[in-house]
Amino acid sequence: MTFEQLSSDFYGFENALTAQEKDKIMELRAFLDAEVRPYANELWANAEFFPRTVVDGLAKLGMFGQPWEETRQFENTAVFRGWVALELARVDASVATLVGMQNGLVMGAIAVAGSDEQRAEWLPRFASAEVLGAFGLTEPLSGSDTAQGLRTVARRDGDNWVINGAKRWIGNGSISDVTIVWARDADDNQVKGFIVPTTTPGYAASRIENKMALRIVQNADITFTDMVVPEANRLQRGNSFRETAAVLRLTRAEVAWAAVGNSIGAYEAAVTYADERIQFGKPIGSHQLIQELLAKSLGNITASIGLVTQVSKMLDDGVQKDEHAALAKEYTTSRMRETVAWCREALGGNGIVLDYGVMRHFADAEALYSYEGTREMNTLIVGRAITGKSAFV
Repeated sequence: MTFEQLSSDFYGFENALTAQEKDKIMELRAFLDAEVRPYANELWANAEFFPRTVVDGLAKLGMFGQPWEETRQFENTAVFRGWVALELARVDASVATLVGMQNGLVMGAIAVAGSDEQRAEWLPRFASAEVLGAFGLTEPLSGSDTAQGLRTVARRDGDNWVINGAKRWIGNGSISDVTIVWARDADDNQVKGFIVPTTTPGYAASRIENKMALRIVQNADITFTDMVVPEANRLQRGNSFRETAAVLRLTRAEVAWAAVGNSIGAYEAAVTYADERIQFGKPIGSHQLIQELLAKSLGNITASIGLVTQVSKMLDDGVQKDEHAALAKEYTTSRMRETVAWCREALGGNGIVLDYGVMRHFADAEALYSYEGTREMNTLIVGRAITGKSAFV
């Protein structure tokens, strides 16, 4: 399959990928064009999850488990995994979120904080999509202050843990087979993680209705009522919030890549529309103000690709820190918000309906802007690195 560089990759960053990585990108692009793009608007409008064929197809392509030794199909880089996130979000941000949760947050939690035995047992099951996972961290009263404010509590009882509490905004939490649940240990006050099958007595999940962003993702409210989880299901190397933060650090940069992809999806739709829409006897793409909107959008996209490429290289080199991932997430999601607005503006009134390919990206941008660290929190992480002073409280 011949590699085709995206026209929105104006400076040709993709060309740094290996031949094998390029082949995999083209396989993914073909799959998304056939299995996701034609149905994304309808699924989004109806708030329906992807057909099982999409989940299984992504697993066969090796989209789940790319970073982990037990499950990756071939040696790959963080830059390649970023381009995967970009390609997914370029078609639909919800499918990018699905892969990010399964591949990064869920499998990442087990890879970072699990024992060797837990890695061997669970990572292949998630990679094959035998089980679908969710990541239970955010709570009804604890979002940005999770490190200090986690209210879900786990109490040790012999060889078991008894967990009580609640989670909110858990992606695919109403349809997952297994949820990684983060709870505060009642004895030492440290955050610990648990692998929890959703059939466990005391586990109850309900879908959050009336979302106007990432509508395909089945976000849930979850409650735990005297839920008993065996010690064997506790992530054995996760003894504090440091391990939780390590997982988020791994995935935050990929959310930044997804923000770029979401921008590109809106931009490509606007370019197509500008070529096809006739006003005053000629395509609107020949008008100066439309060209300005497109040029500004491409500038945001190009700057963002350069930033996320470098932050992923830093991950590959083992030098990426929290503030590096935070800056990437803050910057790209802020530029994404500008870009999707400009692209919607280029379509005029037609920009507010799903049919023309911009409005879904416009709405989904609001979710990407907020999850895995708000702009404000990521700004403070960067500010602390700049000044050496914490301004969180």
